[in-house]
Order: sequence, then C-alpha cells, then structure tokens
Amino acid sequence: MASTLKRVSIVGSGNWGSTIAKIVGTNVLSNPKFDQKVKMYVYEEIVDGRKLTEIINTQHENIKYLPGHKLPENVVAVPDVVEVAHDADIIIFVLPHQFMANTCKPLMGKLKSDAFGVSLCKGFYIADDGKIDLISNMVRNLLKIECLVVMGANIAGEVAAGQFCEATIGSRNREQGLLLKEVLQTDFFRIVVRHDVEVVEACGALKNIVALGAGFCDGLNYGDNTKAAVIRLGLMEVMKFCDIFYKSSEHRTFFESCGVADLVTTCYGGRNRRVAEAFARALGEKTIDELEKELLNGQKVQGPEAAREVNIMLKAHNYENDFPLLTSIYKICVREIPVTQLIDNLRNHPEHL
Repeated sequence: MASTLKRVSIVGSGNWGSTIAKIVGTNVLSNPKFDQKVKMYVYEEIVDGRKLTEIINTQHENIKYLPGHKLPENVVAVPDVVEVAHDADIIIFVLPHQFMANTCKPLMGKLKSDAFGVSLCKGFYIADDGKIDLISNMVRNLLKIECLVVMGANIAGEVAAGQFCEATIGSRNREQGLLLKEVLQTDFFRIVVRHDVEVVEACGALKNIVALGAGFCDGLNYGDNTKAAVIRLGLMEVMKFCDIFYKSSEHRTFFESCGVADLVTTCYGGRNRRVAEAFARALGEKTIDELEKELLNGQKVQGPEAAREVNIMLKAHNYENDFPLLTSIYKICVREIPVTQLIDNLRNHPEHL
C-alpha cells in the first residue's frame, strides 16, 4: 500500500516556500492518499553559526525567512534538490523565478515519468535564443513533465498565520488540478481550479510590475486617487497583454484570486511595492538592487526582472507604446527615465486597450 501513496516535495524555502510547506505538511497527515513525509529543498546557509537545514529539522522553524511559525515535524529540510525531487509525484517549485532554470537542470532525466510539477514562481523565462516564455513551459520542456501553476492574493505571513485567503490553480489536466487542491486547500486557504493556465501564470508575473508603479506613487506621496488610477491602468494593460500573447485567455480568470485580487494585494503590501516606495523616496540615488539588500533580509524582489522580461517581449513586437505603464516602469527601474516622470507618461494613456 505504501508504494501507492503520492509523495509531495517542495523546492524552495523562502517565506512563501516555508508557508506552503506548513500547509502541505499539515494536509498530508490527515489525507490517506499521501505519504506523510514532505521533503523541502533548502539552499544551505549559515544562520547564527548553524546550518539552516539543521535549524529547520531540529527547531521546526525557518528562523530566517518565516520566523515565529512552526513547521510540521514531517517537513524535512534537505540541501540536495535531486534527493528532494527524484521520487516525488508532485513537485512544488517556490523560488524566485530567475533561479528556476539553474535549479531544474540537475533534475533532468531524474524524475518519475508520471510526476507533475507545480510552479508558484512569478515571472518569465528567457530562453537561450532570447525568446520569453512562461516558467511552466520551461519546466515542461526541460523536465518532460506536466506543470501546473498556483497564483493568488497571498502575503506569506498572513497565510502562515491562518488568515482567510484564496488562490487559483491553473491546470490543463482536471484530475491533477483537483489532486493538487487536496494538497493545498484548508479551511482558511480556499482554492479554485481553472484551465486557463497561461493567464493564471501571466497575472502572477505582471502584477509585480504594476506593484512597482504603486510603490512609486507611495514614495512620491501621490495619494490614493493616483495610486488607484495606476492600479486600474495596470489591470487594463495586464488584460491586453494576455489577449495579445495568450489567445485562449478568458476574462473571467482576471476576476479570480490570481487576477484582480492578487494585483490589489500586491499594490498595497508585499516586497515589490515596499522596495519601489524606497526607490522613489531616494529619487534614484540608490539602485533597486541596493535597496533589496537593505530591506529584504536575503529575499528577492521579482518586479524589476519581470519588467525587463516583458519589455523584451514588447520591444520584439513593437508594442512598447501600447503599454505605457509597463514600459515606463521598466525604464524607471533601469534609470532610463526619472521616477517623477511616471504620471506624465500616463496622462495620454489610450482610453481603449
């Protein structure tokens, strides 16, 4: 019987990865479909003179990235990604998206043939030929397994504390989507399964770019009216982007947690908004990289890299002028234009996108 149990592994152990580990570790204990041991890949670090894996496995707490929240004892921290994933049926990737390709490469040819991946990574992938693709497609192509996505309005600390929230699973395979729902859903974490995978995933990446714009507004003391306008224009550009690049998109998906809810949450909380606010207050005297190191305790901000990736796509198709908000945010991040020019660039925003 033990051989038929589904094994769930987690690749990533930041604040969101540790939060997911807390949920998964608890859920598998009460569900007879799943093996009770959950291996979590941890990039080894020395914290207070000890290995982070040792701390997690003895104290059952990620004291660096999710302090104050106990992990179930069946969650085991492992510093070897192959050991974590090779025998798993469900592999949940929770990493900064810019690290995904290098993390996946050691797994090539070493996974179960019927395993499937799950990406909680919010960004795009730049292929060797310079083309931009979704992270889930990179996982499919590199590891030869199906890859679902999970996106939503989920501030890690609030989810870890058991505050009610929602998330959206994007899955082409209904059976896999419902199985993943059993892994993730709790009384406080409501899950909806949608087949519109590309839009679910793209929303998760694009909202981080818009959140930078919201943070710029906060840093420049523009007030809630201006910030609301930026969020609305951002939503319009997100929808247009998906209409252009993902022809199967359904507008209903934008009203799931992965869409407007995640956009609003990230524009009022989260690290992208926070770093962007500090950048605007410094009026460009400090780079985003410098502020990330000062403010995030080793965590990564996703918006600037996603803005660069999206700009490559827009420029390749001559769409930069059709997306004035996304384009302006990218140019501010690379200090091509001053942050104070953001609103001027939006005054003649096209009424119909």
